[in-house]
Amino acid sequence: MRFYATCPTGLEHLLAQELESLGVPSVRPLQGQVGFEGPLKWAYVACLWSRIASSVVAVVESGPVTGAETLYDLAAAIPWEDHLPVGATFAVYTSGTMEGLDNTLFTSQKVKDAVVDRMLAAKGTRPNVDTDDPDLRIRVRIREGHATMGIDMSGEPLFRRGYEKAARRAAIPPQRPDYAAAVLELAGWWRTVRRPMPSVCVAFSGGGTLAVEAASVALDRAPGLLRVRWGFSRWLGHSERSWSQVRNEAERRAAAGAKNPLVLVVSDTREGFGADCRALLNSAGIDRDPVVVPAREISRAGAELTDDRLVAVDLAWLHADEAAREAEALSYLTGLCSGLPEGTAACTLARDGALDALLGIEPEDEVESLMGKNNVYLRGYADIAMDPPAAVTLKDGSEVPVLIPVTDQFAARLEKDAKERSKWAEDEDVTCYRVYDQDLPDYNVAIDLFRGAPQTPGRWLVVSEYAAPSEIDPEKARRRLIDVLTVAPRVLGVRGRDVALRVRHKAKGGSQYAAPEDITRTIKARELARNVPGRPARKPKPRYVDGVELPEGCKLVEEGGLTFEINLVDRLDCGLFLDHRDVRAEIREMAKQMRGSKRFLNLFAYTGTGTVYAADGGAGYTTTVDLSYTYIDWARRNMQRNGFDGEEHEYVKADVLRWVDEQRKTRNRWDLVYCDPPTFSNSSSMGERSFDVQRDHSELLIGISRLLTRDGVCLFSCNLRDFTPDVEKLDRCGVTVEDVTERTIPHDFERNSKVHHVYIVRRKPMSEEKRAEIEARKARGDHAGKRAPDSRYRGDRRPGGFGGGRDGHGRGDRRDGRHGSDGRTDRRPGGFRGRDGRDNDRRGGGFKGGRPGSDRGGFKGGDRRGPRGAGPSGNNRRGQGREGGNRH
Repeated sequence: MRFYATCPTGLEHLLAQELESLGVPSVRPLQGQVGFEGPLKWAYVACLWSRIASSVVAVVESGPVTGAETLYDLAAAIPWEDHLPVGATFAVYTSGTMEGLDNTLFTSQKVKDAVVDRMLAAKGTRPNVDTDDPDLRIRVRIREGHATMGIDMSGEPLFRRGYEKAARRAAIPPQRPDYAAAVLELAGWWRTVRRPMPSVCVAFSGGGTLAVEAASVALDRAPGLLRVRWGFSRWLGHSERSWSQVRNEAERRAAAGAKNPLVLVVSDTREGFGADCRALLNSAGIDRDPVVVPAREISRAGAELTDDRLVAVDLAWLHADEAAREAEALSYLTGLCSGLPEGTAACTLARDGALDALLGIEPEDEVESLMGKNNVYLRGYADIAMDPPAAVTLKDGSEVPVLIPVTDQFAARLEKDAKERSKWAEDEDVTCYRVYDQDLPDYNVAIDLFRGAPQTPGRWLVVSEYAAPSEIDPEKARRRLIDVLTVAPRVLGVRGRDVALRVRHKAKGGSQYAAPEDITRTIKARELARNVPGRPARKPKPRYVDGVELPEGCKLVEEGGLTFEINLVDRLDCGLFLDHRDVRAEIREMAKQMRGSKRFLNLFAYTGTGTVYAADGGAGYTTTVDLSYTYIDWARRNMQRNGFDGEEHEYVKADVLRWVDEQRKTRNRWDLVYCDPPTFSNSSSMGERSFDVQRDHSELLIGISRLLTRDGVCLFSCNLRDFTPDVEKLDRCGVTVEDVTERTIPHDFERNSKVHHVYIVRRKPMSEEKRAEIEARKARGDHAGKRAPDSRYRGDRRPGGFGGGRDGHGRGDRRDGRHGSDGRTDRRPGGFRGRDGRDNDRRGGGFKGGRPGSDRGGFKGGDRRGPRGAGPSGNNRRGQGREGGNRH
C-alpha cells in the first residue's frame, strides 16, 4: 500500500528522518509531505509514534486530471463501497489547485458527488455528509495536473495529542507539539536520551509543550497513546489485529520507559510557567517533577544538568516588533549561557536570529518553516556556553549583562536623571513624567515613566527610539537599544514585560495617532494568541472600573487630581501627552476665569484630556470634536471617569476644518477654545484633502477666531519643531497671537524647548473709528439686515470688516473666503441678534431650523444648554426671523 504523511512546510526532511528511525520503509520526502510504502502496519506505526506528522493518509487512487469532469470520473471509478460503511458519514477535504480546479470547495464538491453517486449505485443508499465530525475523512491533493485521493487515517490532526485540556487552562499559551518535537529532532535529542543520564533544560518552557515532548522522547512514550479516536476506526480497510499489535507494543514500551533516567529543568521569565509545566506533564501521563528555576536564578540552571545535556529554547512566542520583551529574553538567555558548562548543545525555535547575534555564533543546522503566516527558524548549536558578558554595575551593587561595554555611561546617566526626577515628581505630585530625553547622542531614546492610579496599580515605561540615520550600523543601533531596554527597567524598578517600545520616524502622512505597522502586528499577534490551536475562540470580556469601561490593555493614571485612561499597547501615543501637562493646567486656570455661560470647545480633541481639565475648571458647557470615533469614545470615558457626564458635555465626530466652517454660519460661540492639531494628516475620513499645520494654520485660526465670543480666547498648540505662525496674515484678518510656549514647557522637558509651541489667539479689538461707523449706520437705519436703496457702497473690503454692502446690504470680507463678523455678532456672549429676521445673513435670511444638536442646524425655541448644533445653520429663509434664542 501507498501512504503519505503531511507536515508543516520545511519540516519534510525532519519527518522523513523520524519515520526512518521508526523503521518505516520506502520513505521519500516530498513538498509538504513524506511518502512511504508497505503493509498497513507501518501506517499505524506512523499514526501512533510520529511526533512531527500532521496526518497520515492511505492512498486509494491517483491519476492525471484536466478539469472538473476528469476529476469526477477518477473519483467515481474508486470502489468507495469497499471503504465507506453503509450509514457512515463522510467529508471531503482538498488541498492544492490547478487551472480549472482553482477553488478547493468546488473540488471537494465534485468528489463528494462522485462518492455519493457511486455508493447509491453500489449499495442503493445515499451516505450523509458531516463536515464537523465525519466517520471517514477523504483527502484530495491537487498538484500540477495530478490528483491523489485517500483515506485520512488520523482523523483529527496528530498534533492534537490528547492533553490539550490542561493546555487550554494554562496561563501561558502553549507551543504546538509538532514544532516542539521538530526542534528536538533537529538537535538529535533521540540520540542523547540513549546515554546513561540525559538531561534537558527548557528555556521559555511557556505552557509546557516543549518539556512534555522532550520527556516523552526520553521515557519512550508514544505521542498518540492518549488519543481515543482515530480516522481509521470506521474505515472498512482497517485491520483491528494489526492496530492492536502496534498499540500493545507502544504500551509495553511506555511502561518500561517510565523508569528511564531523566533530569528535566524548566525556566521562564513569564509568571505561572512552573504550574503550567507540572499540569501539562500530569495531563500527558508523565510522572516526572521538573526542576523549576526562576528567571532571577537562571545562572544556576547549568549546575542542574548532567554531562549528557541539551538546552532547548522556545523564542517563537516572541514577535520581531516586541523589542522590550526581546531585551528581557536576551538578558535572561545571557545569564543562562554564561552559566553553562563548555560543550553544551542547544536548539532554538525562533522568528529571527537575535540569539545568534547575542552569542556571536552560527548554527550548525537550520531549518526554515512557517508558523501560521510567519517564518519560523529551527536551529541547532554544538556549544552555546559563553564567557560572562560585559556587565554594568548599578549603584545598588547588582550587575546587568549588556552587549556593548560603554552602556555603563548610559546606566550612570539614567540613574542620575532618575534620582533627580523622582524627587521633583514627589515634590510636585507628578506621577507620569519623562526620565531621560536623548541625554547621550549614542543612546538616542526618550524614556517616560507612568505610575498607575490605585485602581490599576503598577509602573510602566515607554521607551521611544528615534530612528537612527542611515549611516549608522543598524546592528550596532539595535544592540544599543537592547541594552537600553535591559538597563532601564532595572534602574527604574519596572518589570521587563511592562516596557513598551515606540520607534518614531519622520511623519510621511496618515493620522497623527495611527498605530504604526509594528504595533499593528502586535495587536494581531495578541488576537492570534487568544485563539490558540486546541482552545476555543474567545473575545475579551469588557472590564469596568468605577462603573466606566476600561478596554483591554488599558491602565489608569492620575494627573492634576484627575484620572485618565492610557493605552501602552495599541497606539503610538498612549493617550496622555506628558509635555502638555502644563498646557492642561493652563486650560483649567483659563476656564476658572471664564464669565457668562462658560462654554469650552476642544478641537482635534484626541482623548479629551483638555476637556476634562476645562470641566474641572468650571466650564459650564463643553464641546469635544475629533475625526475618530475611537477617540471620541475615549474622551467620553475620561470625562465620565472624572464625574462629568451630563448633557451639557457634547461630543462630535467630524472633520474639524469643515466643522469650523459650518459653525461660523451658526450662532454658536465659545468663551475658550483649545486647539491642538496634528502636524500632518491625510486620514481617509478627510477625503482627498490633507492637513499641514504650517500650511493651513492661518485659515484654521481665522475660522476659530470667528467662533469666539467678544472676550473669548483660543489656546493653540502644535508640536512641529520649526513651526512659525503667519503673524502678518493673521493680523490682516483681525487675529492676534501671543507666544506663551516658554511657560508651558514642564521641568522634565526642559532639554527640548521645541517639544511644542503654544499661543494664545484672540480677536483683534474693534477700533473706535470702526465702532462709530457701525453705530452711525444703525442710527440711519442702514444696518446689515435692511437694504438702503440709495446706497451704492459695496462694503468694507478690509479683512474681518463688515461694511454697508451693495444697496446697503452688509457683506463680509471676500479675500479670505470668510464671512466678516465684527459688524454682525451679538454683543451678548454666544449669539447673533436677530433683527427683523434679516440680520447676520448675507442673503437677508434669518435662522429657523431643527432642535439644538440636530445636523440640520438652526435653532428654535431657545437653547438653554449652550451650543449643541454640530451641523451648519439651515433653512435660512429670506424675510423670516429666527425664533427663540440662547438663554443664559
